[in-house]
Amino acid sequence: MQDASTFSVNLTDPTSSGRRPARSFYERRRNRRGRGMRGELLPQHLPGSRTRSEQFDDWVMESAQRLERLWGERIQDLQIVVQEIPDGLEDMTPETLRGLLGSCSPAAPGRPAVITIYRHPVLMAARALLPVNELVHDVVVEQTAELMGLAPEAVDPAYGRSQA
Repeated sequence: MQDASTFSVNLTDPTSSGRRPARSFYERRRNRRGRGMRGELLPQHLPGSRTRSEQFDDWVMESAQRLERLWGERIQDLQIVVQEIPDGLEDMTPETLRGLLGSCSPAAPGRPAVITIYRHPVLMAARALLPVNELVHDVVVEQTAELMGLAPEAVDPAYGRSQA
């Protein structure tokens, strides 16, 4: 029999359902006899671990660094942006699709000059016919030349290697 003077304290949260906290996927996953994956499939320092988007950004960065080595201070304020597709793509006509790989906007007061490279159109234009990194470099050079008012060959002598 219980005495009426018994006092008990419940230290659990009344809002919880009394279950154990949820375990992560790796804790729930069945791993008999320790034969599961011991680490990452590809370590982060290997190039295969990079996504295609990150790899494309690296190619744009390499191209910008090459132009910076060639031109130095003159293109220091130039900003390069990567977008997936151009804004308003569905409203474009075949005549306006010529500038599909990239675009540029000159500097304005309080805003630097901006070069925009469109990732999907560049990848579609390359299509295993030519190296993507060379096409990316050519697009960056073309847009830089347009902003500077020069011929692309004057901006970078390596322009045109991709034959695009």
